[in-house]
Amino acid sequence: MPVIWCSISGHGFGHAAQVVPVLNELAGLVPGLKAVLRTTVPRWFFDGRLRLAWELSPATQDIGCVQQGPLKIDVAATWAEHARFHAGWEQKVMDEARVIRSAAPDLVLSDISHLAIEAGVATRIPTAGLCNLSWDRVLTLLLSAGEPARGDQQAVVRHTERSYGLADVMIRLAPGISLPAFRKVLDVGAVASTLGSEESGLRKAVGADPAERVVLIAFGGIALDSLPFDRLESLHGYRFIVSGPAPKGLLRIYPVSSLPFPFDSLMTSADLIVSKPGYSTVVESVARSKPLVYVRRYNFADESALVDYAHRYGRAAELSLDDFAAGRWEQALETVWRAPRPADAPPQATGAAEAARILAEIL
Repeated sequence: MPVIWCSISGHGFGHAAQVVPVLNELAGLVPGLKAVLRTTVPRWFFDGRLRLAWELSPATQDIGCVQQGPLKIDVAATWAEHARFHAGWEQKVMDEARVIRSAAPDLVLSDISHLAIEAGVATRIPTAGLCNLSWDRVLTLLLSAGEPARGDQQAVVRHTERSYGLADVMIRLAPGISLPAFRKVLDVGAVASTLGSEESGLRKAVGADPAERVVLIAFGGIALDSLPFDRLESLHGYRFIVSGPAPKGLLRIYPVSSLPFPFDSLMTSADLIVSKPGYSTVVESVARSKPLVYVRRYNFADESALVDYAHRYGRAAELSLDDFAAGRWEQALETVWRAPRPADAPPQATGAAEAARILAEIL
């Protein structure tokens, strides 16, 4: 039985959302394939999504960023956690390599842990990266945030770059950013899910009449601290779905947990999406022709590329952080709903199939 070792970042759910469609495509090319998922992403995320044999091996694979909610990076805490993560590095690589060897995989795939890449290379097993960004690029932006960059912070970035440079290949998903740390980069298209729509069922579940628009508020795997529920409740003509809890007694706002649909199908079934410009949200909104209202962070490496993609191939409108927090959403929702369809046809989301073919050749 061929085995693929999949190291998946636990920084939200976006990295897992990239890997799952690739594994499903790969399973169709490599009969009997089994995946070992090395990650802190919970089991429930993969249940019902993966169409191949798999097992979960829980472990922290990287730090990414320490967040204060989905819209703010705690810069000081991020650097502190990266320093802790790199302490005793050689032993960590040896320990991770030993666990990888015990699974006897034919391929190590990382999205996008540099620990997994260095450990995979240490086992002499073919090792590939998969993502639209890398953590060294994310951290480089944080070097100039606040105080002048310290030598230990620059050392963390250089260390991360060196580990990435060991990979046999990096598969860059579109829309991607420059990845100079990797010695070989192969470009593929965007990766999107393949779930169908439950639009009529969703509208019935939230009691939306034909003139009302159903809005999914989706900020990924890092929970929102709060929402302006009173202001949203007063926005007639809309029904809102939120990923976290909502106060009881509201008539226009429904938590995801109260609905009988998987989250992925909500993305394909809602009329509009409100989110940060994360990879999966942007790619899905373009692929499904869903209007997107986004709240920018302005200090995340792939954000500009994703915003450009959303405006070029989809219907998108920015909502300022102040307006988001205050519940002044109506103008952005109306603007994006009435926006004309883009002149450029969206590219086909072929990245999962293309990435799978690259990995199948290695296997």
